[in-house]
Amino acid sequence: MSRIKLFVLQIMVMVVCLAIWHVVTAYPIFGDVRTSQFFFSTPWAVISRTWTQLTGGEIYYHLGITLLETVLAFVIGSAAGVFFGFTFARRELLAAVFDPYIKAANALPRVVLAPIFALWFGLGIWSKVALGFTLVFFIVFFNVYQGVREVSPTVLANARMLGMNERQLFRHVYWPAAMTWMFSSLHTSVGFALVGAVVGEYLGSSAGLGYKIHEAESVFDVTGVFSGMVILAIFVIAIDSLVTLVEKRLLVWRPGQSTTT
Repeated sequence: MSRIKLFVLQIMVMVVCLAIWHVVTAYPIFGDVRTSQFFFSTPWAVISRTWTQLTGGEIYYHLGITLLETVLAFVIGSAAGVFFGFTFARRELLAAVFDPYIKAANALPRVVLAPIFALWFGLGIWSKVALGFTLVFFIVFFNVYQGVREVSPTVLANARMLGMNERQLFRHVYWPAAMTWMFSSLHTSVGFALVGAVVGEYLGSSAGLGYKIHEAESVFDVTGVFSGMVILAIFVIAIDSLVTLVEKRLLVWRPGQSTTT
């Protein structure tokens, strides 16, 4: 499928969603129009508010705070997930000993941890980074762990027969095998890093997109809430696009890559 055709289809999906939204809020399908607009706002009002915020200066201060928290949570969580994923995958005894503790920690609801992190690190950026870290770490950890464990025993046996040491095995066998799994997890982790930052801001902060959304919600400004969500969506797509560029650069060697032209 060509890029132009794909882009047109994606735009059509957005247009259909906006059209349904407009019909629901502009016509008395579910009762009084004013009631529908109070709860759902209107597409044009949200687009207008989003444009006003993006062309103004205030939103970029809050966006910068959320970006910093997201990037820190993403980088630290991903690095820790990759390191421990490789370490545990290569040491079966270590993985077996810590397995129940890792699963128990992963099962903890992250929202419950937010007040604890606020108590430990205060209401600054680090409580949000800590919350984002807990979301990113386990996604990357489990994917890298599984990627290393999925390495073919035949490939390992042949590599060792050719005289590769552990360092060479890591570079030429384990790392390429885990990289596809790792980037798959990184695409998901971008969104979760942002979720951690925004939820932390929502629960207690004086700046950031989560704070702005909470501020709009507290005065029943539905248009402001939806506008904040649209800005968040644009934000996530931009960061994910950067991850995709890095992925294409690093995985250019991968066989069977189908490119969209």
